[in-house]
Amino acid sequence: MTATPDLGTPRLASPDLLRSAFRRHAAGVAVITARGADGPVGFTATSLTSVSAEPPMLSFGVGTGASSWPAISTAEHIGVHILGEHQAELAATFARSGADRFGAPTNWRDGHAGVPVIDGVLVWLVCRIVARVPAGDHRIVLAEVLVGDPSGAGRPLLYHQGGFNGLRD
Repeated sequence: MTATPDLGTPRLASPDLLRSAFRRHAAGVAVITARGADGPVGFTATSLTSVSAEPPMLSFGVGTGASSWPAISTAEHIGVHILGEHQAELAATFARSGADRFGAPTNWRDGHAGVPVIDGVLVWLVCRIVARVPAGDHRIVLAEVLVGDPSGAGRPLLYHQGGFNGLRD
């Protein structure tokens, strides 16, 4: 017979509890891009999820206070870029407030529907936004995949314990 661990007094849910819990959850790292009124916008996301194969759909979360939200809130199309372990600095740049995200050394081009497409990533996709679902101080964006290229070389970049990491052998 195994003893049941003492779970103590449960902690009430809070933003700190959620952040602490998800620091232990390793997640893939993506950069989401869109064409804004004043040029390209983008941010680092670890909430990217496959939603449906037919039609091909994905989702991600974005804070309504994020600098990219005004463009994402009205965009018809977005770019999704799955980063490789060699792109930790790119992930950090797109996560940093006030950074020149599309300046050197970021290499990018205009893709399908004018969406900014970042070069050298493991996978890039251009998607059509089909819904923006309110979720607290965020929106869950659902998007249908239109075109892309999954042929980038390398291994995925992960976010875990507050930092960017590669897979270990």
